[in-house]
Amino acid sequence: MGAPSPSPCFGMTNLAGVGDNNMQITVGIITVSDRASRGEYDDLGGPALKEVAAKNSWSVLCEAIVPDEIEQLQATIRSFAEQGCGLILTTGGTGLAARDITPEAIRGLMRVELPGFGEVMRAESMKITPNAILSRNLAAVVGPSLVIALPGKPSGAVECLGFVAGAIPHGVALAQRLPTSC
Repeated sequence: MGAPSPSPCFGMTNLAGVGDNNMQITVGIITVSDRASRGEYDDLGGPALKEVAAKNSWSVLCEAIVPDEIEQLQATIRSFAEQGCGLILTTGGTGLAARDITPEAIRGLMRVELPGFGEVMRAESMKITPNAILSRNLAAVVGPSLVIALPGKPSGAVECLGFVAGAIPHGVALAQRLPTSC
């Protein structure tokens, strides 16, 4: 059985808001997991991020579950960016296991890395668990999208997203080359 393909995204809204706080953020969520992509267990990370998106009034247009394969993850990120997702959230693949490839996949596509996101996520997570130092969370600009790699554990993904949420509207606006307040 093959992995599910990215869902098509129709009816996208244009991110033409004036200023960072008024813009509609269009989101794609990608769960990176061999086992979830094979249906061996239910994806919990994607739905947890979808809940956070709803609470922030972000519009989730695309969702996918992909295996830990660089080419497939890159194809999904490209597809979501081309379909208009200004923010792409990945969950999973940021650890040290042999198949954890999310940072490498993103770096292979990025125009620019934004190290502050990963630094903040790790620093704040260290207050919760000393194992946070092992996480390879990051953010980068890929095409017109801000891509953020979050942990695979749902609570870790939600916490890390919360640590950087305040910078996301401005980051998305800059990635899409929209006028901003700075």
